Amino acid sequence: MADQATVAAEVHQTRTGIENTKLGMWVFLGSECLLFGALISVFLLYRNHALGGARLHDVYDIPFTSVSSFVLLMSSLTMVLALAAIQRRDERRLRVWLLATALLGATFIAGQIYEFTSFVHEGLTIHTNLFGSSFFVMTGFHGVHVTLGIVMLLTLWGMSMRGQLPPEKAETVEIAGLYWHFVDIVWIVIFTVVYLIK
Repeated sequence: MADQATVAAEVHQTRTGIENTKLGMWVFLGSECLLFGALISVFLLYRNHALGGARLHDVYDIPFTSVSSFVLLMSSLTMVLALAAIQRRDERRLRVWLLATALLGATFIAGQIYEFTSFVHEGLTIHTNLFGSSFFVMTGFHGVHVTLGIVMLLTLWGMSMRGQLPPEKAETVEIAGLYWHFVDIVWIVIFTVVYLIK
């Protein structure tokens, strides 16, 4: 019986002592770094190719985007609070912080949709020029990642409401948190490269 427990424990852990699911998330995030690195590189390559159309510096609104970015960064704090809550076995606060994180993420997405709609009205679209194409593809991919993170958080919230996310599964929340923090860090890089560096 003890041998079976030892074998089961070895199955779920790698030789590094990290759980397989957590290691899998780290490997996935590594591949995502390559994806966003490529998208940011393409944007930097084409940022001065605005022939035949508007450029972002002609239409962007730094104060609005700064507030939107602050909202997304605050969602990292609420994600940390959600993880701390489940580790303290406080399931009610876990649900509160998971829902708060998802709502902050949704607020960010709504802000991005509003901003991109105003860009289109100003004449900057994905078809306008190489700059517009690289900008909308890069930020669009990030928006998709944030949306997937929101779905993940709402799924965890639903599991918690049904009693399927006990404190023993705190690692599940931690893995979702790794993804969420990654999405936030990527936005910091994108915001700096796109909006702050001329």
